[in-house]
Amino acid sequence: MIMLRLLEIEFHKLRYSRSAKILVFSYFILLSFIALIASIEFNLGSLEFRVADQGIFNFPFIWHFNAYVASFLKLFLAIVIVSMISNEYSNRTLKQNLIDGLSKKEFISSKFLTVLVLSLASTLFLFILSLILGLSFSDYTEVSIIFSDMEYLLAYLINLIGFFAFCMFAGMLIKRSAFALGFIFIWWVLENIAYGIMKWRLFRDSEIADKIAGFFPLEAMGNLLIEPISRLGAVQSAASQMGSDIEKDYSVHFTDLLIVMGWTVIFVFLSYKLLKKRDL
Repeated sequence: MIMLRLLEIEFHKLRYSRSAKILVFSYFILLSFIALIASIEFNLGSLEFRVADQGIFNFPFIWHFNAYVASFLKLFLAIVIVSMISNEYSNRTLKQNLIDGLSKKEFISSKFLTVLVLSLASTLFLFILSLILGLSFSDYTEVSIIFSDMEYLLAYLINLIGFFAFCMFAGMLIKRSAFALGFIFIWWVLENIAYGIMKWRLFRDSEIADKIAGFFPLEAMGNLLIEPISRLGAVQSAASQMGSDIEKDYSVHFTDLLIVMGWTVIFVFLSYKLLKKRDL
């Protein structure tokens, strides 16, 4: 009952936020645009081919492909999460909620519950969309094949939850949505600079830099879904004809899931600590 009450409070706020509604609807509309990939056709002289006929919507590859493509659209919901936090400060609703009896722990819980609901809704939508596209275009429709490699949807879900928890922390830390998004971008840049220094200066000719960078929050989230295009048979054949083999591990590793879940707990905890220390 407490969880439902907290969710009701948050969705009441989102219901009256025009920008939040536009961003959420835009996100799901853009997510459904994955289906348009099926209609793309290329005419290269006498060669004509349709993207959907290249196997990207075959089961079980479609789970990996759609999850990877959809992961780039999470910025729309990230803006909603960051704005949701910053509006609490600018509109003074945070202070009013606390006066009305909402504890700081319940406030953070309500925000994280919203993160969970948006992540689950996105994953469910992607599951339904992928199932429809797969049943329409896949060459393989056996039940055992359809529901194999479903771990990519789990990776997508954990990726969203972790990233949105990071956005929640950034919003709590900075308080202004534009600066909070800038902070996230700067964090990403710093992660890449740190990786570059380790890779090319400190740990040359070794995999130490890659292993250390795997514990960086954004890098860990990115490691959950490795690009899938090079998995396609046509790409593999083209690489072989050019005398090079593509060797990549496309699996979803339990350790990567644990790292992202660990960062999720850390970001939620830090958000609570920030709120607890502030004089509102």
